[in-house]
Amino acid sequence: MSQRVPQRISSGYRHEFSDILQFILENRLGGSQVLMRLRLLLLTLLFASLTTGFLAHSSFAQTPGYQPPPIVESPPPSSETAPPPMPTDEHASPELLPHESPLPSSEAPPVPLSTDMHQLPELLPHEQEDAVIALGELRNAVRLSPDNADDRLKLAQGLYRIGDLDAALDECRMALKLKSNNARAYLQLGVTLMAKQDRHEAALALMEAIMLDPELTQAHYSLGNVQHSLGNLTAAIQSYRRALELQPNFLDAHYRLALALKLTNQHNEAAQLMENAAIGGIPQAQYFMGNAYRNGQGVEKNLTLAIRWWIKAVEFGQQRAAEALSQLRRLALSSDQAERRRHDAIEAFRQYRDELWADYPETARTNPSDSLGVALLKGSQASNGVTALFAEAYALSETAHDELAHLYETGLDTRLAQFDKRILTYCSTTAADGFTPSKKTLARIYGKGLGVTQDLQKAKAILKGLPKQEMQEILDEIVGR
Repeated sequence: MSQRVPQRISSGYRHEFSDILQFILENRLGGSQVLMRLRLLLLTLLFASLTTGFLAHSSFAQTPGYQPPPIVESPPPSSETAPPPMPTDEHASPELLPHESPLPSSEAPPVPLSTDMHQLPELLPHEQEDAVIALGELRNAVRLSPDNADDRLKLAQGLYRIGDLDAALDECRMALKLKSNNARAYLQLGVTLMAKQDRHEAALALMEAIMLDPELTQAHYSLGNVQHSLGNLTAAIQSYRRALELQPNFLDAHYRLALALKLTNQHNEAAQLMENAAIGGIPQAQYFMGNAYRNGQGVEKNLTLAIRWWIKAVEFGQQRAAEALSQLRRLALSSDQAERRRHDAIEAFRQYRDELWADYPETARTNPSDSLGVALLKGSQASNGVTALFAEAYALSETAHDELAHLYETGLDTRLAQFDKRILTYCSTTAADGFTPSKKTLARIYGKGLGVTQDLQKAKAILKGLPKQEMQEILDEIVGR
């Protein structure tokens, strides 16, 4: 009797489980063949589970050009309106104190993955140069040993790193042709297919990697990303949990699991995992922790901690965190807001500034309005003093602002150049938020042409909203009357 060979599983074919089982039984296959068919059966079961989860989300299934579901953020209270878009160069981060630097991740994933699950990691210029040099060495190794599966896999990883996805896929497949039981080759194949948005094929490759090596952490994590993008949150949560069982310090898995739990309204556990990722230095997690503390989702509401987490995220260039801080400053400074809400915002910024002193117990503070940055500068701690000044000034300290305004014109040895752009950025950002001291300083800078092209009309525009007499006094000072 001729054997019926089941079709290969691909995105275009699905098998009936009974056909596979019947095929195994009818042909009395040997041990290795049975294992192969059982593997095929398991793949089918996993694929069916993935597909079922996908179809269960009807809104996804009905959209031909499906895109990953957007990350759902906690909405701000209805009375908080988002600030208008601001120029990107006005969102430079205040430097944080040394003790606030996030802890480095102790265990990086074996394959470079962006925190955005479908984007290639961006390389810095020197990293790109290093990657190209390394790629030449990898190509040479393959040329010398074309049948070496490990060298092929390394070349695939190098090609993936520089964004040559098609060539990376070719090398992955060649590595698997040479060594079909290579779990890491299937992992790299799956990750590369993810980057090409071929989610179903990526899922199949990652499932194969897991069957070959059930303890391959990155395969579970990447499969979770695929399932998340397909809307199958239950399966994604299971994959992320398995990744964390294998590697408890996998910060990206903490972050992704927290997002999935947040989307399923499991806010308490989500907050715990998100904080782990935030402490580990993932800026997106720091931003979400700020949101959690602002809204009291999974944690007790605490605007001071929200400010702290947002400032940490801004240090890494997290734009949404910068906008959240800007929004809170505007709330604190706007006379149109309810008095209680204004008071809460002002008090949160004050408490944040106060907490900065806790790590300098030997630094004397004689007045509540004293600036830690000024005190550190006087105590010959210039480096810490400058970073503290920025942190306090972005948190609406008038004393710190006055010192930065002075240092803008004078400079400070090698730490702050005269007309330092960081100070100009700070003034521009907080002036746009309505901070009166910054408005006055910025108007003087443009009115007198201090480090910028002189522009008296711009100076007048910056001062709009101030009392007429106060505005006129500043303009008189600018023109030297």
